[in-house]
Amino acid sequence: MKVNSGFYNNKVLKKGLEFAAKNGALFAASTTFALSATLRPAVILLTPDTDKQNKKIACAKSISSSGVGFLMTLGLSLPLMFAMKKIDKNPQKYFKSVNAYDKKSYTFATQMFKLGLGAAIAIPKAILTAAGLPYVMDGLFPKKDGSLTFRGKDRLARSIGKVLDNKKFQKFSEEHKNSNFPMHMFAGMDILTTVTFIRQILHSKKVEEDRKKPLAYNAGISTGLSIGCGYILDSWTQKPTERFIEKFKKANNGQANLEKQIEGIKIAKPILLLAVVYYTLIPLISTFLADRTERK
Repeated sequence: MKVNSGFYNNKVLKKGLEFAAKNGALFAASTTFALSATLRPAVILLTPDTDKQNKKIACAKSISSSGVGFLMTLGLSLPLMFAMKKIDKNPQKYFKSVNAYDKKSYTFATQMFKLGLGAAIAIPKAILTAAGLPYVMDGLFPKKDGSLTFRGKDRLARSIGKVLDNKKFQKFSEEHKNSNFPMHMFAGMDILTTVTFIRQILHSKKVEEDRKKPLAYNAGISTGLSIGCGYILDSWTQKPTERFIEKFKKANNGQANLEKQIEGIKIAKPILLLAVVYYTLIPLISTFLADRTERK
């Protein structure tokens, strides 16, 4: 079968996929920040028959959450990315049982660290989002002091290597290497972040009492609908994705970083699916339902 290689050889596409494979957490945070600060607030503000103040606070939550998430992920993911790069180049230096992993299980194991970063920051992100929400509402976006800097030592790489050497972790990676782990991890992180955020909002002294429940309902409904629709779309697009990967392989056969780009497709897919759902349809529905639920 002849493949039109123009699109599949696009440099921007390939670089984007490599970025998703190398730093899935930052790819997700960047996508989230871009859409949370633009498309999602626009959709929320267009929600019909809904209290204006509830719409404003939902917009503020969207911008505050994505901004905090992006900055935290940026600062924490860079040293992890450099550590993983060192391990990929010379795994024997950092863990002994290199042969315990085949290609798929090794990809699974390393992506657990890359994507797991989002889970690590889920709770502090939700706490900071709730704390910063009143200031965002007032238009007082906090100033940032600058980026974090890190020194090029091997401590992080060696610590990751010890985990990769663990027999139980190796067995877990082998058993789940063919699972839909990126989707499961993003869903789990969303649930953890939302539960923490709702708890913080309900106990906050800086958010007006009559706005707490609509905001909590909005967050819960948004996450529930987003995850449910995301899994449905993921199932519907499974075969088209497989066909896309096959065409991509044929168009780039023998080229450098092909495996990394294919890995990026698998990481980028759930991120983009959840983004499409979360920032278009869900804000409209969740804002409307949260307003109605609060009234009743």
